[in-house]
Amino acid sequence: IHTNRGNFGQAGKNSPYRDRTPDENLTLFREMRDGKFKDGEHVLRLKIDMAHPNIVMRDPVVYRIRHTDHHRTGSKWCIYPLYDFTHCISDALENVSHSICTLEFENNRPLYDWIVASLAELGIFKNPVPHQYEFARLNLTYTITSKRKLLQLVEEKHVDGWDDPRMPTISGMRRRGYTAAGIRLFIQRCGISKSPNHVDVPMLETAIREDLENSVPRIMAVLKPIKLVLTNFVAGETGSREADFHPQHPEFGKRLCELTPEIYIDSDDFQEVPEKGFQRLTLGGEVRLRHSYVIKCDEIIKNADGSIAELRGSIDPATLGKNPEGRKVKGVIHWVSATKALKAEVRLYERLFTELQPDNVEGHDFVEFINPDSLKVISAYIEPSIANVQAEDRYQFERVGYFVADRYDCDAKNGQLVFNKTVGLRDIWKK
Repeated sequence: IHTNRGNFGQAGKNSPYRDRTPDENLTLFREMRDGKFKDGEHVLRLKIDMAHPNIVMRDPVVYRIRHTDHHRTGSKWCIYPLYDFTHCISDALENVSHSICTLEFENNRPLYDWIVASLAELGIFKNPVPHQYEFARLNLTYTITSKRKLLQLVEEKHVDGWDDPRMPTISGMRRRGYTAAGIRLFIQRCGISKSPNHVDVPMLETAIREDLENSVPRIMAVLKPIKLVLTNFVAGETGSREADFHPQHPEFGKRLCELTPEIYIDSDDFQEVPEKGFQRLTLGGEVRLRHSYVIKCDEIIKNADGSIAELRGSIDPATLGKNPEGRKVKGVIHWVSATKALKAEVRLYERLFTELQPDNVEGHDFVEFINPDSLKVISAYIEPSIANVQAEDRYQFERVGYFVADRYDCDAKNGQLVFNKTVGLRDIWKK
């Protein structure tokens, strides 16, 4: 068939079976359906024009034999229609008026029109029949969208399934915490185009971030904990404050940020020898604890190998919820109580590929560019206000990013807390 189809400068040759009678064709087709032939022994073709300038129209194949189980019909059928035949008929059966396709189907539009017009002439479909329109595919940088290649990722266990949060599937994006509204905002900003292009992933993340900004509560969580002992904490005297779950949405409610003698801060918020411009806690320096006191680091306790075992510091009792006149500190850091905080598994997701267009690098297989650091699982401490979290609850971890309770693995009733990182608070992708 391929040889006799010709090329752009040469007409095709008629098949020796082209002039069979309709009765002969129907008999063969029914025998194909009944399983009397092996795969590839026969096909059904449309009789159009082997000299047509569009090669797609040169008696295209529309049915072939495949002896394989179907996920819905099992072994009932052994003949299957090809996409070009199925596409237009399905559209007509479902009363589709505008069939939106990607640019690679532009050459196939004459066949789409021929099939639905022919069936309309026979009275099977009513006019107006569907019409196909082509636009550029929405391609994302560092992302694969081919179903065949996504299937390869799943089958070769490069990911944990179709709903892996690194996958660009609906179930994957949902499990990562992307919202429907955020995705719609992204699509609206992309618009439609006839020109093929790749949209930067930060554009998607910005849309998700903007939707979550005003729709989810904010809490404190420490992902890289280092213990800080408050040496002048006095039970019954040292105070704690309530804080809003969202500064612009009082209807979200409040929670108590309970200070205890031992707390965890993030190790990124402390430097023994501060680099230039560092605005957080240092030995002998001061910072404010979010929703709490100004504290000072007085001492570093180290392990035998020189690593930091814990920090020791002191509270300025006059600074709970206020700044005394003339008092300045370098910054504000988040924290959690070492005795009240809840331990959680946090899954930090990054881009799945290291190459901008992983399936478009000549001479390379796209799997060569899988990012070995696309998933990092850590143990973190989260403030106790989320003790009753439910699957798919979303939060902003202050100063860190947006996170979602995993829809399958998070089970607060049984003390199992699992959060997936949705997106950071700002774009940190390298250009």
